[in-house]
Amino acid sequence: MPFMLVKFNLQKRVKLAQGLWMLYWVSVIAGIIIFSLGIFFKIELRKRSEIMDNSESHLVPNLLILVGMVACGANAFGGKMCHDSLDPIKFSKLKPMLKPYMLFCCGFNVVLVVVVLLCFLMQFSVYLTLAEGLKNAIRFYKDTDTPGRCFMKRTLDMTQIEFRCCGNNNFRDWFEVQWISNRYLDMSNDMVKDRVLSNVEGKYLMDSVPFSCCNPGSPRPCIQHHLTNNSAHYDYDHRTEELNIWNQGCRESVFSYYSNIMTSIGVVVIITIILESLDVAGLKFLSTTLETMADPENPECESEGWLLEKGVKETFADMLAKLKTLGRANQVEEAGDAAEAAT
Repeated sequence: MPFMLVKFNLQKRVKLAQGLWMLYWVSVIAGIIIFSLGIFFKIELRKRSEIMDNSESHLVPNLLILVGMVACGANAFGGKMCHDSLDPIKFSKLKPMLKPYMLFCCGFNVVLVVVVLLCFLMQFSVYLTLAEGLKNAIRFYKDTDTPGRCFMKRTLDMTQIEFRCCGNNNFRDWFEVQWISNRYLDMSNDMVKDRVLSNVEGKYLMDSVPFSCCNPGSPRPCIQHHLTNNSAHYDYDHRTEELNIWNQGCRESVFSYYSNIMTSIGVVVIITIILESLDVAGLKFLSTTLETMADPENPECESEGWLLEKGVKETFADMLAKLKTLGRANQVEEAGDAAEAAT
């Protein structure tokens, strides 16, 4: 007995076709949204590509753009099929394409599930990419004259200002690198020479941070130099001056931003999967109810529609049997090829 058997008359068939037509165009809008989110996410990644260690993170936006385009085209075609389904002449032309189209939609849903998984699983990759990229960005912050790194300072400053963060893990990351170029250091100054000579690698290290780490909400002028020296500033204790500079590292701040984007995209794709599943189920009902009409020339006659031609257990049993048959056929072919090779 067919699974989810429903009887239809002319009025119900018309309502089903009209409802499916509207649902397909809602799915087209969902495809446009996915396409737009893919472009938005790609732009956001490119804006900060200098602080990203590799290009693997662009896999998700590229897939979203492709999936969004396919969803728009496939659902627009599905909407046309529903619109023409009540015209016997037009339906006869579209009928051979129904089964391949529904198989394509099922495969497309599988691709959408993979996209959802990537939206959540790739977040860890983005986190590692940011950790390594920010580490290199801080190290190359001073190289404004080096080709390929000319805008590293600007990118990192804008990131720290926009995301209200400082350093990779925290502001102390700036203490471990020389972030001021030698061209801006007065080597004739004894204090500068002593600081450079006192370092094993000959770097000018200090307990200071760039201006972009300053918190504009601080009640006092920003203290960005000699951060750990309480005697260098009046009424200052670096252990309690929390408002002076941003304490949170940029890795956590930027990752939180990208993570929210990817999670939101994953939710939108899940909604699209539900819409696509409803589209396929509705189209199956519509196609079967049109095929089972007792008198196709009489639109007033009743018909039956179903989701599966057999019960759920019988359908799965048939699928398993077909898979086993295919497996045996492949084994026989491999055995035949081996015998021919032996002779």
